[in-house]
Parts: sequence; structure tokens; C-alpha cells
Amino acid sequence: MEDKTQQEKKQELATFAGGCFWCMVKPFDKWPGVQKVVSGYTGGDLPNPTYEQVCSDTTGHLEAVQITFDPSVISYKELLEVYWQQVDPTDPGGQFADRGHSYETAIFYHTPEQKEQAEKSKQELEQSRRFSSPIVTPILPAKPFYPAETYHQDYYKKNPQHYERYSIGSGRRGFIERHWNR
Repeated sequence: MEDKTQQEKKQELATFAGGCFWCMVKPFDKWPGVQKVVSGYTGGDLPNPTYEQVCSDTTGHLEAVQITFDPSVISYKELLEVYWQQVDPTDPGGQFADRGHSYETAIFYHTPEQKEQAEKSKQELEQSRRFSSPIVTPILPAKPFYPAETYHQDYYKKNPQHYERYSIGSGRRGFIERHWNR
């Protein structure tokens, strides 16, 4: 029987902001070792913000996803690779059709090791020359994460047709296909 310390080691957090959180859940949800993906808000100072408050760009929060994962099955490095392939890391003003601070990209690290891995992955992406503009996604210390309202959770499962239309109409899907050949 495993002791509590061994069980805790099988669960870590990763927090990524990549524009609309509806589009950030599905890419992570399908990976073995990902135990949970929660849509929410982080990076600001207002406790328990609402969607309307965050969208007003007055709270400092970004829409984000917080991933609970088993690092013995999927590594943080692998999650970073998935993350970079979901966003336009060169856009400082939001993501695709969604504009404003709350839709900007960011990687929020929970440990010094995550910070180091995130910085390395950003540097590798920059050096790959996949993008002609600089990578502007900041790497920041994790701040309190507040789950979004229930209707935002697992949006792609609850509203698959609207999710598909939004993913295409926002420009996200075409961008991913052009830059990652997927």
C-alpha cells in the first residue's frame, strides 16, 4: 500500500492561459495522465471574480486552465508542448478573435522546476524560428486560481456544435493547422 507522500507525488498542477478557456480544455483532456482540466481565472488580485468581471479587463485576471496531472504518466514538459501548439505566442493583445488582457497568454509555474522547464521550452520555440515574430508569452509565478462558473466547465462536451463553430470562426483552428500541420 502506498503512503500519502507517494500518492501526492502522483499529482501536480499546471496552469496555462491561452485565450478563451473553452478552447484550452479539449487539447489537454485527452492525454493519459491528465486527471482534471478546470476552466478558471488567475493572475489578478480580486478574490472569486465572475466571468463578467474578468471580461471587463479590470481585475487583472486571465482566462486559464488548471490541469491536475500525474507526472509519472505525462510530464510537465509534454504539457508545455501541448500548450504551445494551442496558442499564438506572438500575440500580446489576446488570442485570435478574443482581444484584451483577459485573453492574453501566460504560463503560470507552481515550482522552480516548472519555471525552468517553461523558460527552456519558450527559448526552444523562439530558436525554432517557427514564428517570424518574437514569443511574448510571459512565464509567471502561479497566483490563486478561481474555477469559472459551471456552464464554462467542459464546454466542448456540453456544447459540441457551438464549440466547433467557435474554434473555427475565431481563427484558432486555422492558425494551429498552418503552424503545426495538424
